[in-house]
Amino acid sequence: MKYLAAYLLVALGGNESPAAADVKEVLSSVGIDADSERLDKLIAELQGKSLQELITEGSAKLASVPSGGAGAAAAAPAAGGAAAEAAPEAAKEEEKEESDDDMGFGLFD
Repeated sequence: MKYLAAYLLVALGGNESPAAADVKEVLSSVGIDADSERLDKLIAELQGKSLQELITEGSAKLASVPSGGAGAAAAAPAAGGAAAEAAPEAAKEEEKEESDDDMGFGLFD
């Protein structure tokens, strides 16, 4: 991730086709030693590609990944009745843990 971030910084700085040396310079400026093998692989993968196209492709891929919300709600009915029964029990246990009665004092005592 740090290699990609450094690559993007160099690209946003005006260099449309950053080389490994450019990325190494950015990384070394913040005290990171670059792994040449990983960096060369990244440069090879991104060589000749437009930064804007890469961001657009990445955004489209991220949009297809379920991230809580509706995905979790849709999965609950599919799991059957067992999941529905476990949820109230978990809520009761959570309430019990959050209670300060068992500590012997309250917030405003």
